[in-house]
Amino acid sequence: MFDVSLFLRHNFARVWALASEKLTSLEIGYVSSVMVTELLSPSVGPHQPLNHIRASILPGILKLNLSVDYITDAMVGTISKSLVSLTHLDLRDTPLIEPRITFDLTNSGLQQINQYGKLKHLSLIRSQEYIVTYFRRVNDLGILLMADKCANMESICLGGFCQVTDTGFKTILHSCSSLYRLRVSHGIHLTDLVFHDMSATALCMTHVSLRWCNLLTNHAIKSLVSNTHLKVLDLRDCKSLGDEALRAISTLPELKSLLLDGSDISDSGLSYLKGSSRLELQELDVSNLPYLSDNGILCLAKSRVPISVLRMRQCPLIGDTSIMALASMQVDEDRGHGSSLRLLDIYNCGGMTQLAFRWLKKPYFPRLRWLGVTANVNRDIIDALARNRPFLNVASHGEELGIDQWDNSESLHMHDYDDVDELEQWLLEGEFEDDDEEMIDAEINPEM
Repeated sequence: MFDVSLFLRHNFARVWALASEKLTSLEIGYVSSVMVTELLSPSVGPHQPLNHIRASILPGILKLNLSVDYITDAMVGTISKSLVSLTHLDLRDTPLIEPRITFDLTNSGLQQINQYGKLKHLSLIRSQEYIVTYFRRVNDLGILLMADKCANMESICLGGFCQVTDTGFKTILHSCSSLYRLRVSHGIHLTDLVFHDMSATALCMTHVSLRWCNLLTNHAIKSLVSNTHLKVLDLRDCKSLGDEALRAISTLPELKSLLLDGSDISDSGLSYLKGSSRLELQELDVSNLPYLSDNGILCLAKSRVPISVLRMRQCPLIGDTSIMALASMQVDEDRGHGSSLRLLDIYNCGGMTQLAFRWLKKPYFPRLRWLGVTANVNRDIIDALARNRPFLNVASHGEELGIDQWDNSESLHMHDYDDVDELEQWLLEGEFEDDDEEMIDAEINPEM
């Protein structure tokens, strides 16, 4: 690891000439697109005649992950030509100003991708961190040209392609017969028609993310679940999706991660999960749902779905009753109450009071390792809870908890906390017995 900004631009390529030819994976947190282009462009070597072109730097690279100022045609073309063995290409840009045509991605740039036909994973994301901006110079034609060379692609992530319509996205689904991961964000023209005839595709997708695609309705999800092997489904901020979408989703037997943040799901929708005896759901995000109440969480607790990650932040109707229900939840007869939850995010839930914290201490939620709460709750109670549960990470300022399940979807749970060593057992059983009383004192005497 090193800081790219420490290198003068004209020295950057010279440094990489010293890199091992065995290097197969390279990730740079930030670098300008011009420096990337100069790094990989074949050029005349020192003290050599003009007709002697230098061999490509980094000839063995298989995976390239770059965060740049602008994704440009020149950079994409140079990467595609120079890295002959590339199988994974992940590019993200974060423009400070709207890109000019010479510093942007166009249909021509997309056409140059995967010239050697070895690419398996492609990710092109335009971030909205500083300004609202998109790939305005790419339309359906660019996607069609790219799809011709991407028939063997297994994973495609596209973010910020505002000019691409159903025609372009549908081409991807029908051209890439090996596609098992699809991620589209800010697909402002993506509608239900993309998934209308899913039976004509290979139906092999296991990971699908459709975030900020506000034109999608329940009909799209009913067609999408024809991919019965779906394991990860991310529908965050799809505001037109309602309870009928969840009814269709509940039929998926292998689903492990379901993200519904910002949709239109209510208590009735969660009740469909209760009726699904085959569901293997491990992660559920029902944050920012204005119509979700304690009744929905009560229904979820009764379902005995083995959820280990539950996010329900910013839900105004969620209160103490939900915590009591989850604390009493039993996944099976051999485990204790609330035993399956490892992460619980209840930040800024409208009905939460100090009573909920009594149910967050021992012996409830014995496997809980991450907890998100609201900072304006009595600080003494939070501190006492942290002492009562020394292995619990408590976040109280709205931080995101845990890991990105999309990026780590091959292993939804990186660590297994089932086995508690002797030291932890001793601490949990004997060292912090007085903290239960501290929590009660903090509730009674908030001024102390």
